[in-house]
Amino acid sequence: MGTPDFAVESLKALVESGYNVVGVVTVPDKPAGRGQKLSSSAVKKYAETLNVPILQPVKMRDPQFLQELEDLKADLQIVVAFRILPEVVWSMPPLGTFNLHGSLLPQYRGAAPINWAIINGEKKTGVTTFFLDKDIDTGNVIFFEEVAIEDTDCAGTLHDKLMTVGSKLVCKTVEQIFSGKVNAVAQEKIITQTDAKLNDAPKIFKDDCRILWDNNLDTVYDFIRGLSPYPAAWTEMISDELGKCVSVKIFETEIISQPHTNPVGTIVTDGKDYMHIAAHNGFLNILSIQPSGKKRMEVKDFLRGFRDLYLYRCR
Repeated sequence: MGTPDFAVESLKALVESGYNVVGVVTVPDKPAGRGQKLSSSAVKKYAETLNVPILQPVKMRDPQFLQELEDLKADLQIVVAFRILPEVVWSMPPLGTFNLHGSLLPQYRGAAPINWAIINGEKKTGVTTFFLDKDIDTGNVIFFEEVAIEDTDCAGTLHDKLMTVGSKLVCKTVEQIFSGKVNAVAQEKIITQTDAKLNDAPKIFKDDCRILWDNNLDTVYDFIRGLSPYPAAWTEMISDELGKCVSVKIFETEIISQPHTNPVGTIVTDGKDYMHIAAHNGFLNILSIQPSGKKRMEVKDFLRGFRDLYLYRCR
């Protein structure tokens, strides 16, 4: 059961490892693009090459879907980047249902663990397999694998690392479950042993992505890379030359640790090749940016169309 590319890698690993995948469950096709043509999920596109049943329920409690799912007679269900399942679904197979989560549970329970780990400046994260239960991301942990977060990682690069490591962990978990030697550990026991403060990973909305330039330099840097390339951190700039305010997404930056006396949010640029934005204790060198209604571009291409810039609300 899955939807995006992150889930495809695990499905592919299962197939290539020789496991008998009896069916795939994914989201219904949705209208997309200017022509609003129906678009299939990444999981469906790959599953169509496998010649297996593909179920696309609108509602997980739909009686027809439940019957079709039961008819597959699956021994085990595997969930990777899908949706919340009712008990009638996750309790159906005799060996249960497990999920691959993009964090080291119980840390970063929720919809956006990859983003929040980077935003919060973590140096490591990982993937965890756990059995589903009645609450979200709280089931007993089967296996986990740590992954380092490099200072240059963004949500996109970390996503790809976890996707690869996670696919291997899924196969390892299936093998262990089929062997009958699973020793899953309750997350409450892990919490008690580590005595660490738990960070959550709630869904991220557009308003959450606005850059607060008054934070310290490292915080702003981590915030931008933690949201790149999706959903993307944004700010608003005003061009005196054009006489308008434009919303821009910022994807890639570099830290310039250089003392200065500029007010926070001051844009320092030669108008051609570089654009630095003042923060506490230094500058952020903006490398790639996307004005509203346009494609992502290098900053030198952006500067050709926008001059005499300053940050809205930071003047």
